Amino acid sequence: MKLHEYQSKAIFAKYGIPIPKGRVAATADEAKQIAEELGGRVVIKAQVLVGGRGKAGGVKVAKDADEAAELAGQILTMTIKGLPVRKVLVDEAAAIAHEIYFSITNDRAAKKPVMIASAAGGVDIEEVAAKTPEKIIKIHIDPLLGLRDYQSRDIAASIDLPRELWRDFSRIAAGLWQAYKDNDAELAEINPLVITKDNKLVALDGKMLIDDNALFRHPDLAEIRDVDEEAPAETEARRHGLSFIKLDGNIGCMVNGAGLAMTSMDIVKLFGGEPANFLDIGGGAGAEKVAAAMRIILADPNVKAVLFNIFGGITRCDEVARGILTAMEEVKPKVPMVVRLVGTNAEEGRKLLENANMITAETLADAARKAVAAAKG
Repeated sequence: MKLHEYQSKAIFAKYGIPIPKGRVAATADEAKQIAEELGGRVVIKAQVLVGGRGKAGGVKVAKDADEAAELAGQILTMTIKGLPVRKVLVDEAAAIAHEIYFSITNDRAAKKPVMIASAAGGVDIEEVAAKTPEKIIKIHIDPLLGLRDYQSRDIAASIDLPRELWRDFSRIAAGLWQAYKDNDAELAEINPLVITKDNKLVALDGKMLIDDNALFRHPDLAEIRDVDEEAPAETEARRHGLSFIKLDGNIGCMVNGAGLAMTSMDIVKLFGGEPANFLDIGGGAGAEKVAAAMRIILADPNVKAVLFNIFGGITRCDEVARGILTAMEEVKPKVPMVVRLVGTNAEEGRKLLENANMITAETLADAARKAVAAAKG
C-alpha cells in the first residue's frame, strides 16, 4: 500500500524526523489560507501516488498567498500519469544548500533491511545507480539488533556530511528505522533530505510503502488507503481476497497459488504469448470467488483468451468449474477459454466444462499452447 507524501511525512514527524510546516488542501482557497498562515514563500505539491511530479509540473513555488491559490488551482486540474490530482500539499519553502537521498527498504537477497544513502539526492535514485553507482552507500541492518549508532555514523562519513550534523543525522536515521519497523513498511524514503542554508537537516519529501500482508496489524493505516489512486480491478480483487496485478498482454490467467501462477505466466511466454495479468485465487476458493476473478479478468478489453490452471488440493476442481460456469452466465464472455484442472474432483470438473463446450487440457504445456493459439485466432 502506497502512502501519499503528506501521510508519510506525518508518520516521520511522529518519530522525531524534522519536516517543513505545512498542510494538505483540496481547493485553491484552502491553499491560500495555509499559505497565509505560513506567512511567506510556499511550495505547492500535487499529491498523487506516482513519481515524476516535478517534471510533470505538479510541484511549484509561490512567493505569496495569492500566487499559492493560483498555482494550487492549476495543479488541482492536472492529471499526472493518468491519475487526477485531488489534493495538494502546501509546505513552507526551504532554503536548500544540499540534497541527500536517504531510505530503508527490504533486501530480499540478503534477507535483511538495508539503509541506503547518497549525496546525490533530489533525483531518481535509479538514475544515480545506473550512472554513478559509487555514490550510493548501503548498510544492512540486523533485524534482531536494529540500527546501531556506528552504522549511522558510517553513513554520515561516507556521504561527506558535515561533522556538526552527525548527531542530528543519527537521530533521523533512528527515527526512519523505527518508522519503517513499527509500520511494517517495505520502503521508508526521504528524497530529498536537505541541508538548509542555516545548517539544519529537514525531510522535504517522503514516501512509504506498507506491506499489504501486515495491514491487519495497522487498521489506522488501512483506513487512509487511497483507493481512488489504484486500478479499479486491483481494488475489486482485494475486496474479494484475490491477489491481482494487471499486465500488458492479451491472455488472462487465473491460477490457484502464487508459484503456480508465475509458472503459468512463464509457460505462456515460452509458447509465444503474453499474460494479461497475475491472478492468484488462493487455496480453498469457492464458486463465488472464482466468479469474481472471472469478472475482473474479462473486464480487461485487451484479453483475447483466458487460461485457467487449477491444482485441486484444498481447492476442489468441481467447485472451480461451477464458479467458471457461473461467471460465464453473468459476464457472457466472447473470448475462448482454456481450462486445465488437476487434483481433487478434477474429472468431475472437466466434465462440467466439456458439457459447456469449453477447451480443456490435461497438461500445462498443452493448455498454454491452446491458449496462445486461441488468442491469435
